[in-house]
Amino acid sequence: MHRIFGIILIAASFMLAWLLMDFRNFVDAPLDLPRQGVLYQLQPGSTVRTLAIDLNRQGFLKRPLYLRIWARWDGSAQQIKAGEYRIAYGSTPRQLLRQLTAGKEVSYSLTLVEGWSFDQIVDTVAGESRLKHTLEGLSTAEIMEKMGHAGEYPEGRFLPDTYHFPRGTTDLAFLSRAYDAMQQVLEQEWAKRDAGLPLHSPYEALILASIVEKETGLATERPQIAGVFIRRLQRGMRLQTDPTVIYGMGDAFDGNIRRKDLKAESPYNTYLHKGLPPTPIATPGVAAIRAVLRPASGKSLYFVAKGDGSHEFSDTLKGHNRAVRKYQLKRRKKV
Repeated sequence: MHRIFGIILIAASFMLAWLLMDFRNFVDAPLDLPRQGVLYQLQPGSTVRTLAIDLNRQGFLKRPLYLRIWARWDGSAQQIKAGEYRIAYGSTPRQLLRQLTAGKEVSYSLTLVEGWSFDQIVDTVAGESRLKHTLEGLSTAEIMEKMGHAGEYPEGRFLPDTYHFPRGTTDLAFLSRAYDAMQQVLEQEWAKRDAGLPLHSPYEALILASIVEKETGLATERPQIAGVFIRRLQRGMRLQTDPTVIYGMGDAFDGNIRRKDLKAESPYNTYLHKGLPPTPIATPGVAAIRAVLRPASGKSLYFVAKGDGSHEFSDTLKGHNRAVRKYQLKRRKKV
């Protein structure tokens, strides 16, 4: 009897030792994943049990019970986070649980471009399938209200940049992030502005920066263009910039701006009205904001496009008219 008991005890010891060794091997052995890895969606409310069962069902995990035991042992059972994860080839159960508890989700990106209108931004966000859409059918005013900025005009208030986000981020959260980023940039750059500028608030800087953004074809010219507008404001001259007129025309703009358009009444017609237009006309980038708050020094009051993206700057109206004849009228004759 004692001999039989001894044999059973030895067999049980061997079995336990084998199980412990098998368990240890499991924790650091690669999962059965394809070489390209897998994109895995851990649904909200999932537990380690449902995770283990699902991975086993898909053929990635041979011993689901082991995963549950290990998760309880290392304390990760209650810490896994829902989301979309890219599980790399060669990942072990230990690494998988670390990834899920750290919330290292797959990140996607969406770029908002300098010079875009708010409508272009909204259309781009609406076309991103990996965002969760909650703003469909809402007006501009309703979108701003949803964001907590009721009554604010949205143009220019969203920082152009490349934003990274996990799948399922709401369009509202995405836009709010771009809005907050712009506010932060404006505050930081406003604090470093040159003295004596004819700008009374960060919002006025945003308005002028949007004009500089639309006028600039060559990035290095932003400070020069900003300098021209700053000096015109200081002297009480009209800005006389086509992009503001075009913005005021809205859907009536067909790609050509005519003499009659420059005479048409609109709060955005800077050929008729002195000072800044009432709102930004586009989304300026950081470089344009910096340009208007730290413009290039000089005496130029005019500029005209050369046709290659760059401009000819002039200190006097006589010089400007000469540049117009050289670059604008000559090009019109060729056309």
